[in-house]
Amino acid sequence: MNQAVTRATFDQVMVQTYQPAGFIPVRGAGSRVWDQDGREFIDFAGGIAVNALGHCHPELQAALAEQAGKLWHISNVFTNEPALRLASKLTELTFADRAFFCNSGAEANEAALKLARKYARDHFGAEKNRIVACDNSFHGRTLFTVSVGGQPKYNQDFAPLPEAIAHAPYNDIEALERLVDAHTCAVILEPVQGEGGVLAADPAFLLRARELCDRHGALLIFDEVQTGVGRTGSLYAYMQTDVVPDILTSAKSLGGGFPIGAMLTRDAIAASFTPGSHGTTYGGNPLACAVALRVLEIVSRPEVLAGIQDRHGRLVAGLSALGDKYGLFKEIRGKGLLLGCELQGKQAGAARVVLHAAEAEGLMLLQAGPNVVRLAPSLLIEHQDIEEGLSRLDRALAHIA
Repeated sequence: MNQAVTRATFDQVMVQTYQPAGFIPVRGAGSRVWDQDGREFIDFAGGIAVNALGHCHPELQAALAEQAGKLWHISNVFTNEPALRLASKLTELTFADRAFFCNSGAEANEAALKLARKYARDHFGAEKNRIVACDNSFHGRTLFTVSVGGQPKYNQDFAPLPEAIAHAPYNDIEALERLVDAHTCAVILEPVQGEGGVLAADPAFLLRARELCDRHGALLIFDEVQTGVGRTGSLYAYMQTDVVPDILTSAKSLGGGFPIGAMLTRDAIAASFTPGSHGTTYGGNPLACAVALRVLEIVSRPEVLAGIQDRHGRLVAGLSALGDKYGLFKEIRGKGLLLGCELQGKQAGAARVVLHAAEAEGLMLLQAGPNVVRLAPSLLIEHQDIEEGLSRLDRALAHIA
């Protein structure tokens, strides 16, 4: 018999690194979720941009069940067919020649940053080791990635931190020009800052980063953990720009809910990782790769990518109408189905209040900092679920406006 658990159980037995909502989801289908009491929620959160195809997509269920009947884990002492098929598909669809699989976005960024330093050491010497990132960025929770991320609140309690890391204000070209020099081994950027407030990069900023990296022999890393696999309306966000990175990291939507991360790069750069340079026990396991391959096949369908832009338009129109009605939103920004509503007036800094009010109305939302309400729903969210979710948000805002 299963042990009965409630939200209070979390406070009794879990390490308190999170403050989860007051209900426990137990079942999901598409963009709807039900809790222990059978209460229904519209999911505009998408598992923080993870559930790209919603909950319990039948094709993902089939892929997982099929692989679960064959092989779960074999380790990287051996290779496996799903990993090879996924790597082949990713390199077919992107600029990359090579893929490295891991379990999360943080691990993918850790691998990218280590590879950048190793590549620079191999080709230029040990003194070329500085990493340039952006203020307010987020690249993961390992000690290396939390140091590269430009949010002191996430690293200030864990000193001493890794060194030779500098930060420029996001979209500040002059600041970037001052920081990138002969000692820079890599520049790492998010095409859209997710945790930093859903801020899109200026195309000129990305282009200048590419030019500076080329001039100084540095690698350009795009962190597409949150923007990748259809989230912004193209398979990867770099495809909407004139800039191609040297290394790209992917996770979240890649597995559609099953944990997996990937680092993608070209042959010449990948050559700096030789056997023993880096590794992972679970990375590239057959279950994760089988599911991710099916996600990639579905998201890359033209009709799916076109549908993201249609859903973007519907959501932005509805959010804009609510913003006008209540005067709570200073700006609605983002790309595709990664959207942020910046609060203003008396509700400035009160994103969590909006989340609680939405929860009471049966709507799941996110925040990106204290002042931005974030939405990252399924790329396949039904039109009626968009309308119902907006209706529930309308009722929530009415309570707090």
